[in-house]
Amino acid sequence: MSANIAEMERRRDAARLGGGQKRIDTQHAKGKLTARERLDVLLDEDSFEGLDMYVEHNCVDFGMDGERIPGDGVVTGSGTINGRLVFVYSQDFTVFGGSLSERHAQKICKVMDNAMKVGAPVIGLNDSGGARIQEGVAALGGYAEVFQRNVLASGVIPQLSLIMGPCAGGAVYSPAMTDFIFMVKDSSYMFVTGPDVVKTVTNEFVTQEELGGAITHTTKTSVADLALENDIEALLTARDFFDYLPLSNREEVPERPSADPWDRHEMSLDTLIPANANQPYDMHEVIRKIVDEAEFFEIQPAHAANIIVGFGRIEGKTIGVVANQPLVMAGVLDINTSKKAARFVRFCDAFNIPILTLVDVPGFLPGTSQEHNGIIKHGAKLLFAYAEATVPKITVITRKAYGGAYDVMASKHLRGDLNYAWPTAEIAVMGAKGAVEIIFRGLSAEESAEKVAEYEERFANPFVAASKGFIDEVIYPHSTRRRIALGLRKLRGKSLENPWKKHDNIPL
Repeated sequence: MSANIAEMERRRDAARLGGGQKRIDTQHAKGKLTARERLDVLLDEDSFEGLDMYVEHNCVDFGMDGERIPGDGVVTGSGTINGRLVFVYSQDFTVFGGSLSERHAQKICKVMDNAMKVGAPVIGLNDSGGARIQEGVAALGGYAEVFQRNVLASGVIPQLSLIMGPCAGGAVYSPAMTDFIFMVKDSSYMFVTGPDVVKTVTNEFVTQEELGGAITHTTKTSVADLALENDIEALLTARDFFDYLPLSNREEVPERPSADPWDRHEMSLDTLIPANANQPYDMHEVIRKIVDEAEFFEIQPAHAANIIVGFGRIEGKTIGVVANQPLVMAGVLDINTSKKAARFVRFCDAFNIPILTLVDVPGFLPGTSQEHNGIIKHGAKLLFAYAEATVPKITVITRKAYGGAYDVMASKHLRGDLNYAWPTAEIAVMGAKGAVEIIFRGLSAEESAEKVAEYEERFANPFVAASKGFIDEVIYPHSTRRRIALGLRKLRGKSLENPWKKHDNIPL
């Protein structure tokens, strides 16, 4: 018996060593942790339980039959984050460059299948050279098996991808189909074709970082949600983020004890809106003064910053927040903000996370660039997302709500449950000056000023909309948190179903 145990321990030690100490040292020299070290940081201490530690590839071509390393380049299993179950896979760059083989893919698929069976999130740590060339189409088939599971899991269990090294070619499509992507600055990148191919085909000279680095994907492309400084920060941020997510679409949102009074009055909100309607203010301040203990986890902060999306808590329970940001382009809606917010709204709706919408929007961004790039279809994505959402929806108009953008931002007409307005709210087809110029042409400056004042008195307030029932109540800004907390309590048992359909056809 002791000999058998000794053999088991020997094999375990060999598997844990991955590609060997020399390659581990190389990984460390790049400022990167190994696959197992990353799981030690991500998961609760001693909670990881591995699967398929001894799996080896089945390739016999190109001398591969003589190179077999237990685990085959990916560590898989489950563990807990703050006591809550999560399934994980962590690609091991020290083993064949983390390349994906048929067996490597089978290990990932097994983890995803297990997560779907029990209803728990999946977190993938990506650090791979791509498909294992020696296996040819078998490796490509392995990728497709993973892709299929990403699609089936979408909207059923949360999926989070951490890009912690290379992720190129077909490999990028698995993270792209997960719910959120975190990247590490200077050591991770994602692209379909690398710089060498780009140079050959288009004669463009570009670095890996410029083509598909963390900054590129969190500012320009919106492929990734956050760019973190290093492996440790990325993994600890993922732990914090995980606490906001329900385990599956069948579970309630997580609840964390909070000492922040639900009926706390925030008097500073009463004087937050500037007297000058064209002067900006920071919507982050509004959000942090409403949510529990000023904690707000923002998603995609560096992309389309004229809209803010992220997670907070009210009475300890997760909520999703969508808010126009007057500090950036006056909070106008455009192509990028529409796509960013629509995807976030759909995630919240899929996982039963109530949505709080804070509105200060002057309209959609005009111009040929927007029109020619499809603002109509992209703007419709946000409209569609809000209209189909059946979760509790609470809307607060803080200042401007003009034109079609008023409709789009979770208005009463899109089945908003509770629609509030601050006394400073202005709900109209457009601003007073523009409206007067269209309605009354050829007026003198003095006459025009009189008509602008008349229009403002008539429409630049929330009471016309309130008189029609489109606004449920005009509230004191300082009581906003209390109103939202009460509203969420009332809506906890909300039941609303869309007509039966195989699936919708959102304007993509």
